[in-house]
Amino acid sequence: MTFHALGLIDPLLRTLDTLGYKQPTPVQKQAIPAVLAGRDVMAAAQTGTGKTAGFALPILQRLTLDGVTAPQAVRALVLVPTRELAEQVFESFRSYGGNLPLRSAVAYGGVDIAPQIAKLRKGLDVLVATPGRLIDLHDQGVISFALLQTLVLDEADRMLDLGFERDLDILLEALPKQRQTLLFSATFSDEVRKLTKGMLIDPVSIQVAAPNTATRTVKQWLVTTDKRRKPELFLHLLNKLGWSQALVFVKTRKGAEALVKELQQHGLAADAIHGDKTQPARLRALDRFKRKEVQLLIATDVAARGLDIEALPLVVNFDLPTVAEDYIHRIGRTGRAGMTGEAMSLVCADEVDMLKAIETLTRQVIQRFEEAGFEADHRVPETAPKGSATPAQKLAAPRAGKAGSKPAGTAKRPATTTAGSKTPAKAEARPAGGSESLGTYIAPPKPSKSSGGDRAAGGKSSGDARSDGAYGGGPRGGYSGSRRGDSGSAPPKGAVVVAGGRGAKSQARVEGRAASQPGGRKSKPGSR
Repeated sequence: MTFHALGLIDPLLRTLDTLGYKQPTPVQKQAIPAVLAGRDVMAAAQTGTGKTAGFALPILQRLTLDGVTAPQAVRALVLVPTRELAEQVFESFRSYGGNLPLRSAVAYGGVDIAPQIAKLRKGLDVLVATPGRLIDLHDQGVISFALLQTLVLDEADRMLDLGFERDLDILLEALPKQRQTLLFSATFSDEVRKLTKGMLIDPVSIQVAAPNTATRTVKQWLVTTDKRRKPELFLHLLNKLGWSQALVFVKTRKGAEALVKELQQHGLAADAIHGDKTQPARLRALDRFKRKEVQLLIATDVAARGLDIEALPLVVNFDLPTVAEDYIHRIGRTGRAGMTGEAMSLVCADEVDMLKAIETLTRQVIQRFEEAGFEADHRVPETAPKGSATPAQKLAAPRAGKAGSKPAGTAKRPATTTAGSKTPAKAEARPAGGSESLGTYIAPPKPSKSSGGDRAAGGKSSGDARSDGAYGGGPRGGYSGSRRGDSGSAPPKGAVVVAGGRGAKSQARVEGRAASQPGGRKSKPGSR
């Protein structure tokens, strides 16, 4: 099917041809005809599948054919949860409508309101806005909804959660009852579906993929370790696997700033994007990251929705999100538009409940790894159903940092461990993304205590991560790894060691050769 077959007008078709759009995506095939017909729509599709074009193209066409706007009036309103998403959606409307005589603008907080008021004075065909700033404009009497034809809630699940419910109630009361309402998102919870019943009239329901699933082009894996060693392990993996660019998600604003400082002290180009930053600063950081002037962009969940970074190879969950749905939106920043990507998570014992929630939501058990010398003192419990085997894979990795590349091949490992088993798996594997020279490693049957176990006796630890995200600094220069084995056998330099979810120390503990240490204190979820 072509865009012409969907009934789009020639100016839009010429623009799409210029932009290189050849065929509509599945969500566009279903959404565009429904929106053109004036139907209410509730569409769920994975990130990176073209949802914005699915509502922007038909809205632009209807506005072009239906007349003109009036001073201070808005004919189509798109509400989004974040400033970054507002900018992205606005740019999409401006790009798609390049050959049309329409006016569009964007409005959000954190910047001067005067220029936004000036644009509204002449009237707008399309306004993309965040709820808070839109209420400010309405309270000042500078915007009229009398001519409003279409309301769009982009990332509707976040718009309708408790954090936005009051603002949304205020705005819906001000909008005309006779309108077209479009809800687009990657995920819709049962609670959100209940809330939407009073907003939509006989809606067209679009479900492109299974609900709450990540795109298949994203390879997901995790590494278990202790919370205090996350910064050190991240630096180690960054150097070892040769990550060229990564979007790194943390739980709190303080945690983001602390990690940026840590990375910069190691000579790495890093910047942060979070709610405490001014909007111009956030836009500068994002722009520098897109131009690859910054290798690492550290973000809170404010950036999980709406960031569209071309060919982003890697997303790192330095902290797991407290809301499982946010995991899907985080990793959806990579593997977009049919390209491949990776999503790696650092997981400590305090986060096992979050991990279980994510795996329950996505209906999969994420493959886990351990890195030699960074095994968790406080073991991360298995999350697979008791007695079930979680097959590991041996992956032939692409060249380090090559964006959008695919694994060269996979081979199933016959020997696996079940949850609670005392015998570690003998075959070892490493995740994709590293150098081809790393190879794989077959561990000796009786691993001895790694050198990481001597840290409490004489080594200087990096300090426990506080609940506010102020991570302690790890050793400068990163961790060089440790040698394993009790007969002179050692892994090749840089090998990632997998032991069926257990490290050398936790395995020795099970067999009675080491005393367990007291459990760590759970941290409270930080603010985003």
